[in-house]
Amino acid sequence: METAHAIAQIRAFNRFYTDLIGLLDKHLLNSDYSLAEARILYEIQAGQPISASQVMATMHIDKSYLSRVLKKLENDKLIHKQSSARDARTTLLSLTLAGQAVFTTLNQASDEQISALLRTLPPAQHQELVRHMQAITTILRPTP
Repeated sequence: METAHAIAQIRAFNRFYTDLIGLLDKHLLNSDYSLAEARILYEIQAGQPISASQVMATMHIDKSYLSRVLKKLENDKLIHKQSSARDARTTLLSLTLAGQAVFTTLNQASDEQISALLRTLPPAQHQELVRHMQAITTILRPTP
């Protein structure tokens, strides 16, 4: 396949998929949070306690942008910051009870969104779709 054609097809798929699951909506999953904010909540939930530099490395996100989002989440009382016992220069992030509740709501809404998508497909196509997504991930994941 010609490179220009491959680029066009990949970009077309990206536009299709981001539209399909509403990733460009200002408020993800009818919540008060953007995709970036929801993803940062996910990373904090998955790694808590986790440092901002770990979130930055995992998400490949700009430090100043992450800082602004963390400030918003802190103002919303969704995250808690504390100094690391190992290294006082490092601040560790964790979800507050309110943050955990927001994360749980977003996570359930995301699961329901994908479940609704799968309901439109015959069951045999569920595994086919998953296999194709796994193949994309395998092809695009950097090798160590």
